[in-house]
Amino acid sequence: MSQNEILLLKGDEIFNLFQGREKEVMEAVKDAYVIHRKGDSCLPHSSFVRFPNKEKERIIALPAYLGGRFDIAGMKWIASFPGNLEKGLERASAQLTLNSTETGFPMAFMESSIISAKRTAASAALAGDYLRADLPVKTVGLVGCGLINYETVRFLLAARPEIETVRVFDLSRERGDQFISKCHELSSDIQYEFVGSLGEILGQSDVVALATTAVKPYISDLSACDPATVILHTSLRDFTANVILEADNLVDDVDHVMRAATSVHLAEQEVGHRDFIRCEIADVFTSDQAPRPDDSKIRIFTPFGLGVLDLALAKMIYELASEQGKGTAMDSFMPAPWFAR
Repeated sequence: MSQNEILLLKGDEIFNLFQGREKEVMEAVKDAYVIHRKGDSCLPHSSFVRFPNKEKERIIALPAYLGGRFDIAGMKWIASFPGNLEKGLERASAQLTLNSTETGFPMAFMESSIISAKRTAASAALAGDYLRADLPVKTVGLVGCGLINYETVRFLLAARPEIETVRVFDLSRERGDQFISKCHELSSDIQYEFVGSLGEILGQSDVVALATTAVKPYISDLSACDPATVILHTSLRDFTANVILEADNLVDDVDHVMRAATSVHLAEQEVGHRDFIRCEIADVFTSDQAPRPDDSKIRIFTPFGLGVLDLALAKMIYELASEQGKGTAMDSFMPAPWFAR
């Protein structure tokens, strides 16, 4: 494409390009984490737009540059409006712009809620896989029956084909039943169960994935969990500080996650330090750098969600779309030079 063209990719086109590429997606997410850990990236803090008298609604800007094999810049602009669910709408909507690192010109404009869900779920599944190490994953417990946990199931099944049972809990039984029905499309060989309490999820799962819209902690006790349990704390704010301080904690980026009243941020405010964080997940991927875990503690992975992951998957989709002739190329997106106008 010329520097005056921009590729427009709609959500359905992106969904189709991702089909059957779970291993590729996880590899791209893993590479992005490692490249970022090595410092070949630029990742400003996310910027939050909030609204008066609305506690849960927000729009977030995630600008980033990712080097290595990606060499791409861009920004995701993602809105989260949980009230949309009652209107029959998706909770999240997002757009992403890719920019050339040679000219700075925009290369692509794409729907990004699918990319966002894929990168979040692939990140969680990678952590669940690595943190369980040689231990099997037979039972997965899910708290929250939305898109993120649905995609988390998809990627966990790709990473751990030995999974036999998926148990789900949600405040809405109707949403839970709908979720289970949809999960049968991922695998009909899995036993899916809706359980009536959070305690059953915590006490009967090898891996627990939390993807809720909670803005304040509501879980203050993990005594029901086996010490080998791995918890994927995608929704960031489910645990009280004491739970975090008693756990073996891993994050995606220490500086980024210690913000915006996340559970680990509240723990830091309580004790005045960050020593309760063992390491970042990229250190586990490059195992020679990871401090040894305390096997007596439950492992909690708390990912803030890094813009470099969105860029990694957006670049992957851009290349696939270009190879397959997908999307709409908009000619002369940029104006003529000012002196020619």
